[in-house]
Amino acid sequence: MVLSPKQEEELRLAVADYLQSCGYANALDAFKKDASIPEVIDNKKYSGLLEKKWTSVVRLQKKVMDLELKLNNTTREMNSGVPTRHSRSSNDWIPRPPERHCLTGHRSPITCVLFHPIYNVMVSSSEDASMKVWDYESGDFERTLRGHTDSVQDLAFDSSGKLLASSSADMTIKIWDFQTFECRMTLRGHDHNVSSVCFLPSGDFLLSSSRDKTIKMWEVATGYCVYNFEGHREWVRQVAVISDGSLMASCSNDQTVRIWSLSSKECKEELRGHEHVVECITWSPESSHRYINEASGTEVPKGQKSGPFLASGSRDRVIKIWDVTAAVCLFSLVGHDNWVRSLAFHTGGKYLASASDDKTIKIWELRHKRCSKSLDAHNHFVTSIDFHRSSPFVITGSVDLTIKVWECR
Repeated sequence: MVLSPKQEEELRLAVADYLQSCGYANALDAFKKDASIPEVIDNKKYSGLLEKKWTSVVRLQKKVMDLELKLNNTTREMNSGVPTRHSRSSNDWIPRPPERHCLTGHRSPITCVLFHPIYNVMVSSSEDASMKVWDYESGDFERTLRGHTDSVQDLAFDSSGKLLASSSADMTIKIWDFQTFECRMTLRGHDHNVSSVCFLPSGDFLLSSSRDKTIKMWEVATGYCVYNFEGHREWVRQVAVISDGSLMASCSNDQTVRIWSLSSKECKEELRGHEHVVECITWSPESSHRYINEASGTEVPKGQKSGPFLASGSRDRVIKIWDVTAAVCLFSLVGHDNWVRSLAFHTGGKYLASASDDKTIKIWELRHKRCSKSLDAHNHFVTSIDFHRSSPFVITGSVDLTIKVWECR
């Protein structure tokens, strides 16, 4: 590459400024003599110029490498006959490498990642007892929420996104005002690690599950515990409420999934089939019902509704899809090489995403009961995954202390 006379002069003066700022007097004198540089250099104009140019080159090199990787992946997809983003509907978009952002800042493993229901932010929780708020589009860190004294285990937003609930190994639940970022109240009552938390769709009540084998229902306005669900024989790992607020599901170390009526407070079903601890559960959206029915060979009479359906993931490395009404397992998804830690349905209903201790995330096409995409997502166990409701993004958290934002296409 040939430099113009002006560029050559700028480079010589920038090098001289660098040698002068580092205190290399002998080298500076020799360089000035060989390069015919005046004794007095305009320090303001050339101060730090070499360092700025150098860091700019490094950033550009990284961008070029990322673009080359994206180009290679796109070329590979086109050669294999995979349709491009523009020829597919948003229901078919799935996360593809490389990640858009890799976010760092937590000092201990990530336990949960969660999209805000309205704003373009996400929240992460960690064993370092903190929560962090990030802009998932730009990858910028926004703020840290502190208050818990032990590992923060789970996060949940109410439907409006104005309240954030966090549960912790310090045996408490905290409710945060997500507009002022202040803790509104601390709920105490569990006798052990509080592993999961979720709001009812109305936002008036909150559910929590714990290692003390119980599930508690809390009134959000007062912070009072209004009901105590008992039945599991071991640690209750997670609770999840169906979208209409009529049913709650829970999973446990006792290898079962229980379905509870929130009106009668009774356990309606106990689902058995997993051969190890059931780590995670999630209700399927209505958009997925037709795909699940096709996969299970179920014909639904015209005018009738099917479901509800529930997905569960276990340390036995298997994901199961359950028909809650019939209390039967419709089919199993097998492919992970380690514990299944987190599940999330695609909003279009066609896919189910899973995160595992085998360091991968897998995208399962429900209709054909097969894994359509497997990503080597992290360098350690993947602990949490979330699909955005309307934007083409997926987020994952890991024991490797990173959060990754994946773009869907």
